Amino acid sequence: MYYHRLKLKWGIKSNLQLFIVFIVFGLTGSLSMRLAKPALDFLNINTENFQTIFWGDFWYWLLRVLVIFPIYQLLLILIGTIFFQFKFFWNFEKKILSRIGFKRFFKDH
Repeated sequence: MYYHRLKLKWGIKSNLQLFIVFIVFGLTGSLSMRLAKPALDFLNINTENFQTIFWGDFWYWLLRVLVIFPIYQLLLILIGTIFFQFKFFWNFEKKILSRIGFKRFFKDH
């Protein structure tokens, strides 16, 4: 089954740990989307401000993703820690951040 390959790829030892990892990903995604609106409102980023700009929708969504991305990353570590999965999610973060250009900050990746 597919989850066996995920367990091998991610170095997960039990089905319970895999279940917890899925729960953390789900909670983090939902919470980051819930926190996106207040964060965007605080930064005064809303669709109305981009109506008169060329490709306004594109710029709005680009900024939205750029604001939500760090929120998601922080929440992933925080919620992973609450579920006693800090090591897994810290390694996951290092891998993701290394792939997008922050490799020099992590010596082991």
